Amino acid sequence: MHHIEEFDSAEQKNKYVRRMFNNISRRYDFLNHFLSVGIDRYWRKRAIKLSRLGGGNSFLDIACGTGDLSVEAAKFGPSKIVAVDFAENMLRGFSAKKTRLNLDGKVEIVQANAEILPFPDHTFDVTAVAFGVRNFGDLKRGIAEMQRVLKVGGRIVVLEFSRPKHFPVRQLYFFYFKEILPQLGKLISKDPSAYMYLPNSVSAFPDGEAFEAVMRSANFKEIKSVPLTFGIATAYLGVK
Repeated sequence: MHHIEEFDSAEQKNKYVRRMFNNISRRYDFLNHFLSVGIDRYWRKRAIKLSRLGGGNSFLDIACGTGDLSVEAAKFGPSKIVAVDFAENMLRGFSAKKTRLNLDGKVEIVQANAEILPFPDHTFDVTAVAFGVRNFGDLKRGIAEMQRVLKVGGRIVVLEFSRPKHFPVRQLYFFYFKEILPQLGKLISKDPSAYMYLPNSVSAFPDGEAFEAVMRSANFKEIKSVPLTFGIATAYLGVK
């Protein structure tokens, strides 16, 4: 099992992450909602609201997984939703979900790596990623790509786990992530290492001001962080 800091290159991390998500794709939705006690749904809704996505906008969902963020975005009436991921089993799951929810005409699915997006510059009004940015092999490059495909004046929203700062939430959070989550993951998932990777990846992610600095280096303006649920997650916003 990789501790996250042991990846030798972005390419090696990408390979590992892709294989892992292909392995856990069938239980992914269940585990997400179960392990977050359903709060992840509220976080996604909040992230879309904060992005000010509106009717007639185009929306890009990066590292979309099984598409929960796109499903949420569809309720806000955008003219176009494109969802991207590089794990084909996740996209297969999303494809079935999309048909089930009558979203076939509204959401286009594209298999691609977040760090080399197959879209021209200035294509989208909103680019978004929910709980996927810490899986990028090359974080700076992924954020720069999100900036490149945005229209001038377009908005980015990144929803990601963060480390709560205050007692007792911080202590409970780390206990849950380090002790309970891997055990639950082992019971439920056929890839137990995935649920070791999760707490490691959260610990290694540059949250708060460090992530704002990454956004600044990609030339985003009006950057702000909105903590959600005692700082367990954070929505990061910026404008091109």
